[in-house]
Amino acid sequence: MNKPSVTLPPLDESRMLPDERRAAFSLASIYAMRMLGLFMVMPVFMLEARHYEGGDDLSAIGLAMGMYGLVQAVLQIPFGMAADRFGRKRVIYLGLALLSLGSIVGAMATSVTGLALGRALQGGGAISAAVTALLADQTRDAVRTKGTALVGASIGLMFALSLVLGPLLSAWGGLSAIFALTLVLSVGGVVIVRFWTPPEPALPAAGRVRHSLWGLLVHRDLIRLNFGVFALYAVQLASWVSIPALLIQAGVASADHGWVYLPAVLLSFVVMGMTLFPMERRGQLRPLFLGCIVLVLLVQVAWGLLAVSSPPLWLLGVLLFLFFCGFNVLEASQPSLASRLAPTGARGSALGVYNTLQSLGIFAGGAMGGWLLKTVSASGVFMTSAGLMLLWLLVAWGTRFVHTSPQGVSTAH
Repeated sequence: MNKPSVTLPPLDESRMLPDERRAAFSLASIYAMRMLGLFMVMPVFMLEARHYEGGDDLSAIGLAMGMYGLVQAVLQIPFGMAADRFGRKRVIYLGLALLSLGSIVGAMATSVTGLALGRALQGGGAISAAVTALLADQTRDAVRTKGTALVGASIGLMFALSLVLGPLLSAWGGLSAIFALTLVLSVGGVVIVRFWTPPEPALPAAGRVRHSLWGLLVHRDLIRLNFGVFALYAVQLASWVSIPALLIQAGVASADHGWVYLPAVLLSFVVMGMTLFPMERRGQLRPLFLGCIVLVLLVQVAWGLLAVSSPPLWLLGVLLFLFFCGFNVLEASQPSLASRLAPTGARGSALGVYNTLQSLGIFAGGAMGGWLLKTVSASGVFMTSAGLMLLWLLVAWGTRFVHTSPQGVSTAH
């Protein structure tokens, strides 16, 4: 007598497999631990560095603060190319080692020059491309945006937490305490890569072939995404030059700003989960992506109008929530798109270019925001940012959005 056949339910291609979840959470944790240590410096560095030798030179302090981003921008492409040639995990280990060394130098520094050296060595840990490439290697197209969303969420959450923890830790042990904690977090990252992150898949033969860097720089689809990440982070950093002053005008003490940011960030994650993943599965990423650019643009215009008055706290909170709703969707979807559109075997190099533009956006946003705030006004900062978002909207209009169906078939539209 033949046994009745058992029909297994079809595999839901939109759900992560166990190894994919393991890869996504472990690599997002590396990002989170690394970024928490680096972000905690932001709200206190300009104040605490004045107590060091040479602290009377504000331009030297600013240079020391910016050294991290500058070195990151220089090394992202070489580290991305090295990840294609020598393997992702080797580059991640090297980057975390440099982050640890920089943290030690910063913790032991007695002068602004020592702080600058520590920040430069920390910036040498340019592992963003290697981490993102490894995540792309270990996830299918259908679930990759979920993985990059976890990374993006970790960055946003650490940014909000750093604004709470940075001042608290600085009050206890100064910049040395923050550098020391960053050292602990970077060592923790090594442990995660070694014992939690799944084994690295072998690089395809094409990955060992030299690819033209110029070809990646002029790749039509990648140009749009590279400009997008530059604009997104330039606008974020420029905005945060002026937003603290708006919160102070609304009656929030500087030490309490993190408690305004944190709920806005957490609620925006809920919105991202309710919009990004379902709409991507239905092939509707394009309207969501372009709509989020428009949303961030409108928030910048609203902030620009409010900067000439004394805005109520509730309205600032709503606008912060809307900003992070748009920012998180854009931050999560862009690297996923870049990994799909990159030429075969050059994923690390392409993401290296992408992350270089991200670092340059951070540098340009801070410089642009500070210059506009000094020479024009806070309103000028936000309106210029709105103009940059409008330019991005025009550039992004022709972007190809790669959609993976539930059957695992990828199409571009």
